[in-house]
Amino acid sequence: MTATAAEQKHLSPPSHPQRWLILGVICLAQLTVLLDNTVLNVAIPSLTRELDASTADVQWMINAYSLVQSGLLLTAGSSADRYGRKKMLVAGLALFGIGSLVAGLAQSSAQLIAARAGMGIGGALLMTTTLAVVVQIFDDTERVKAIGIWSTVSSLGFAVGPLIGGVMLDHFWWGAIFLINIPVAVIGLAAVVRLVPESKNPSGDRPDLFGALLSTIGMASVVYAIISGPEHGWTSGRVLLTAFTGVVVLTGFVLWELHIPYPMLDMHFFRNQKFIGAVAGAILVAFGMGGSLFLLTQQLQFVLGYGPLEAGLRTAPLALSVVALNLIGLGARLVPKLGTPVTIAAGMSLLAAGLAAIALLGGNGYGGMLLGLVVMGAGIALAMPAMANAIMSAIPPEKAGVGAGVNGTLAEFGNGLGVAVLGAVLNSRFAALVPAAVGAASLPAALASATDAGERVRITDAFASGLETSQLVGAVAVLAGGLLAAALLRRAERAESARAASAGAGAAA
Repeated sequence: MTATAAEQKHLSPPSHPQRWLILGVICLAQLTVLLDNTVLNVAIPSLTRELDASTADVQWMINAYSLVQSGLLLTAGSSADRYGRKKMLVAGLALFGIGSLVAGLAQSSAQLIAARAGMGIGGALLMTTTLAVVVQIFDDTERVKAIGIWSTVSSLGFAVGPLIGGVMLDHFWWGAIFLINIPVAVIGLAAVVRLVPESKNPSGDRPDLFGALLSTIGMASVVYAIISGPEHGWTSGRVLLTAFTGVVVLTGFVLWELHIPYPMLDMHFFRNQKFIGAVAGAILVAFGMGGSLFLLTQQLQFVLGYGPLEAGLRTAPLALSVVALNLIGLGARLVPKLGTPVTIAAGMSLLAAGLAAIALLGGNGYGGMLLGLVVMGAGIALAMPAMANAIMSAIPPEKAGVGAGVNGTLAEFGNGLGVAVLGAVLNSRFAALVPAAVGAASLPAALASATDAGERVRITDAFASGLETSQLVGAVAVLAGGLLAAALLRRAERAESARAASAGAGAAA
């Protein structure tokens, strides 16, 4: 056999006889991991009451999971390639299950935050290895279809978290939203051990553990500063110190990645304008989704008075529109017709319009909110496939795994940043409108300190105004970022066309 034929055989392995059953197991694990990015949003009022959690505590319960996960995605993927993808799947399921058990039985905010961080480690291992296994067990003829199913489950998992959380909270206490993960983890472990074949690349890059540590500390410090700013004051020593620490550590991360032979994140990718534009869009889609869901569930329960299940059901149109449009391949069909920049600009504009509709029309009833959710779903379904395609086409094919890791890492960071930034805007606006409630860490605490019905109405109206302001800030950020991403992609495409034309002219001469 020639070297070329051997290489081709390695690149296109035969399909596994139980590939579709394995895909089902993988998608179940992936769905559970992604649900936990958003399932906690609908439990915010319950956590606030039963754990006496402040708004900052709740934000950390949400962010601890996504920040740890985002900091470890690239390292987890590299470790899976080097030490075995099946081993990392097993380790990820075990860690995720143990973390879920601890979270479900937590008795304080600190315990729940620590458990969520542990779940984030398991989630990072699962998210990086599930797609790698899909690529290993399907041949070229079926791989695109399999990855399409995997991607649809990913979108579904992120969007239906509040719905699942609402169903659970309507029948059980808040800890049940974590304990439900345990049977899934056990089933997944048994299926992975029995069905999934081992695969690894012994010559793969070494894990960049120090880079993972720097990125996690840096991102956590920056987000902590954003979360604690309204509570402690933007010019307080604590906020300035953590913000400065975050910037310094992230700068050190960049320098470290530039000077080691096996970087977790190849900084040379950022010389490519197409890559930069696609990354900016990916972060801002996650920013809009994560931040808006964080605000939306509070608006449905605190302002409009729905229970957890009712609130979860009313977020379902976002999930349904994303999944339906992904299944019919709307984004994939429009990219060849409109081009990547136009498709991304259209999708991000729709996402921003949906956020604005919720802010301006959702305060008086659910009708305006429903319109906003459907428009947001259409925008996400348009923008996400186009941006993923742009990221993967902007880097060399041999670095495709790294590109997927970068996309996942920055999307996770965007989700955490959306919760932090829009939550900080909400807190600042609320404190400015209700000075008497500045000392109260949450809306229920502020209402409990009210002396009469009129003051309670004023506090609720102030909170609603804070929600509106923060949603509008999110809409402006998503729209501006989407247009910038599209402009960068358009500029990069023109530069590529000019280089191709110049090369063609030179060859002809």
